[in-house]
Amino acid sequence: MNKKNLKKTNEKEFQKFNQKNDIFNRSLWDESIKSKKTEKFYQDYIKPPEDQKRPEGFSHKDYAFRNAGWFMSDFFSNSAKNNGRSEGFTDYFSVQKEGTYTKYKIDSSKQLTKEIKVVAKKLGADLVGITKFNSKWIYSHKYNREKNDSTENNLDKSFKNVIVIANEMDKDLIDTAPSALSGAATGLGYSNDLSSALSLAQYIINLGYKAVASQNDTALSIPLAIEAGLGEYARNGLLITKKFGPRVRISKIFTDLPLEHDSPISFGVKNYCSICQRCANECPPRAIPHDKPSYKQINISNIKGVKKWSVNAEKCFKFWASQSSDCTICIRVCPYNKDFDKLIHKIGIKLANTPLKIILIYLDKFFGKRKKPKAWWANK
Repeated sequence: MNKKNLKKTNEKEFQKFNQKNDIFNRSLWDESIKSKKTEKFYQDYIKPPEDQKRPEGFSHKDYAFRNAGWFMSDFFSNSAKNNGRSEGFTDYFSVQKEGTYTKYKIDSSKQLTKEIKVVAKKLGADLVGITKFNSKWIYSHKYNREKNDSTENNLDKSFKNVIVIANEMDKDLIDTAPSALSGAATGLGYSNDLSSALSLAQYIINLGYKAVASQNDTALSIPLAIEAGLGEYARNGLLITKKFGPRVRISKIFTDLPLEHDSPISFGVKNYCSICQRCANECPPRAIPHDKPSYKQINISNIKGVKKWSVNAEKCFKFWASQSSDCTICIRVCPYNKDFDKLIHKIGIKLANTPLKIILIYLDKFFGKRKKPKAWWANK
């Protein structure tokens, strides 16, 4: 197993993350975060702004498209709202159908693992990896937004494995950031990802085993994705994958299905990020650190006792609220935000893990420029 990419933890200081302290949940109860701007931020996802004098990229049409991209995710998220659940965000999905009472006979966990990955991709997943259930990354408490209270996060103890899937976000839309259009890429990513996760969970249930589909709820996604071999952790606080860079959304399926595990991978991201400051330099609210990875907990929206680059979620979210849409600038400008189907970028990602990365950092200044939203609409 390649352990270089695993996050270091200080066991004396480490504390499991409390979901109540997630910045989006804090915006509902923490008076230092909650404001008229944050309230409008959420309201605009329900009904798009109609002001025709808004800046380019934030027009009525742009917001309408963004909100359409979020439709499926919002539909499932609100499906059990009357029970105080926000599925995919504070609670795992509960929409699965009942499976069989007889378990499918498994002759080879190795063969089954291969088949699960094939099925996952046929069901829409772009990337899939498998890791053991690690309770360290499970939230200590789950948060009920309707009642504004927390309860202990008790997940089925029979779950031994986690299938982690990732789906690409549209590069052309991301390249318009900051804009409501780039928010459409995020919403579509969530919507496509939940379709893959729910379908794969149902397949496992149909085999007679247990499976729970999860997105931002229940557990931290990025550490599990790293352990499942999907990519490395970056300065901007995101997962960097070999195929799509940081341009992915992540889902998990917790299951008792006997599967073999993937190993963490390393392809030079940490070393590249250690000298590349582009995301930090171009972050408008200066929420991304310039310094080295550390155990420092910036605020309660950061996990405690993990050595890593930590983004200041308070600064980040306040900027989101100010423009009434999510911001993906750190994804757009990231040197790994490339089309790796192109030969030149395939060569680049290999060179990024060599001393030549210094030259690549210089050359990358010519990439990652913002695409004007009007140009995006004109090219469609």
